[in-house]
Amino acid sequence: MAYNHYILTCGGTACESNKGIEIYERLLAEAEKQGVADQVQIVKTGCFGFCEKGPIVKVLPEDSFYVEVKPEDAPEIIAEQIVKGREVPRLLYKTEKKSSAAVEDIEFYQKQVRVVLRNCGAINPENIDEYIAREGYIGLEKALFDLKAEEVIEELKKSGLRGRGGAGFPTWLKWDLTRKVPGEVKYVVCNADEGDPGAYMDRSTIEGDPHSIIEAMTICGKTIGAHQGYVYIRAEYPLAIKRLQIALEQAKNYGLLGKDILGSGFDFDIEIRLGAGAFVCGEETALIKSLEGQRGMPVPKPPFPAVQGLWAKPTVINNVETLANIPVVMTRGGDWLAAIGTEKSKGTKVFALTGKVQNSGLVEVPMGTTLREIIFEIGGGIKNQKKFKGVQTGGPSGGILTEKALDTPIDYESLTAMGSMMGSGGMIVMDEDDCVVDVARFYMDFCVDESCGKCSPCRIGTTQILNILEKIARGNGEEQDLDKLESIGKAMTKASLCMLGGTAANPTLSTVKNFREEYREHIRDKKCRSGKCKHLVIFDINPEKCIGCGLCARRCPVNCITGEKRQPHTIDQSKCIKCGECFKNCKFGAVNKK
Repeated sequence: MAYNHYILTCGGTACESNKGIEIYERLLAEAEKQGVADQVQIVKTGCFGFCEKGPIVKVLPEDSFYVEVKPEDAPEIIAEQIVKGREVPRLLYKTEKKSSAAVEDIEFYQKQVRVVLRNCGAINPENIDEYIAREGYIGLEKALFDLKAEEVIEELKKSGLRGRGGAGFPTWLKWDLTRKVPGEVKYVVCNADEGDPGAYMDRSTIEGDPHSIIEAMTICGKTIGAHQGYVYIRAEYPLAIKRLQIALEQAKNYGLLGKDILGSGFDFDIEIRLGAGAFVCGEETALIKSLEGQRGMPVPKPPFPAVQGLWAKPTVINNVETLANIPVVMTRGGDWLAAIGTEKSKGTKVFALTGKVQNSGLVEVPMGTTLREIIFEIGGGIKNQKKFKGVQTGGPSGGILTEKALDTPIDYESLTAMGSMMGSGGMIVMDEDDCVVDVARFYMDFCVDESCGKCSPCRIGTTQILNILEKIARGNGEEQDLDKLESIGKAMTKASLCMLGGTAANPTLSTVKNFREEYREHIRDKKCRSGKCKHLVIFDINPEKCIGCGLCARRCPVNCITGEKRQPHTIDQSKCIKCGECFKNCKFGAVNKK
């Protein structure tokens, strides 16, 4: 059935938690109520990426881009756009130069190249026909009928595609290693165990385009000689799991999965396995142990999983983002992807841009794009006109880079040289109000909790670093503590069994290197310039501003504020627990925070 209009509503986790489902349902109800249900198709899609402005509703063919939509806006959208044929100006995204903007005019999208996210926000992820209509499963058809395994490998080699999970290992080489290992039983595993703080790239990809993962895994199975695949995904991603389950059933019903796929004689099936949320299970050998029903702990390599992996059989493990590139490479050719990016880092990279940035969201840019372009052009700069302080790339495994690194191109080698890493794609922006000691402490606390404890460099090293950081944050640090942090961190990097321990010290090492004076302020001056380390904060009352209202004393949980009514009050510093209640509740600006 042909429609005059199509309304795309964001159906990602973030928008659904912000009344996205209600918006979708209200639009359906209003179309019926206003008698235009036969003129408009309303589709629930995946994430549009522009999370800062969600929930988003997009109307085609006008390309109207509505932001921060509420359920109560649905009647007006239907009445104005569908019935009367005119946009709703107050809901349109506005740029500095235009009162309304099509997607191509929005700064957030202008420098993006959507390869992995090509279908997110464009199709109904629960409808296989919409995926097929956008070149879906053409790559699988080629792998089944037109190309030999060696030719598939050659296309991957031409593309220059490297693993997007963090290590950057050439995808073609991993597949080829497994292909060449003798044996009837091999496996394909999709690593969807995305656990970095602030990262949601893989989850959103599955939510918005689950068939791309299914197609890629099936292509891999045909290439390496595997007949079984597993998607290892966190149980706390219910929407991604639901849509993946729907997609698997649809693929089976269409003969694209299961026995004798498309009459080719090739059998391949995929099962979902739920992870319990252990960060260490993002490491491939720990993931394998968890898949086997054992405790998720890494094992020494070699042998590598490509040779001896799941149940001791050859296994290819790729993360979601890596796999999402495969159908495009097969459909458009390796040379097409290789034309994007840099000499050693081909294609695009998806980042979850979060923190103190104006436009947070999912960003997909060509490799070689600079940090400055991502943060200040796509991201719109720092919130509240604050000063940029640093950016964390690579999650708990990455480093914190300063303003000096803003013109660094995003690629594997450049970020590593700067003391950080690509990682899976988390990018957290910090401003002048952030404390590097507090940030380093947060990431190390995370790593202490997530360490499996198998090897002593990680188990003991993370705890020692955390204890030193806590000591510095409390004002008890010593100058030699900085040398200790570097010494322990370097030892962990060299001696840890897996990359959790091998990279856990990166946030600490990078901040000690790039913000050493700020550490010294904590140690020497007992001062936290941002006020985040509460033990180094002093609250006092300015007698010239205090009118003696007593509100601060009433809100103080430890009764450390005294004073007569209508007379200046004072704080007993020996009793103060630095909770900040007095500072937050004073209506006259009489309480100072130093």
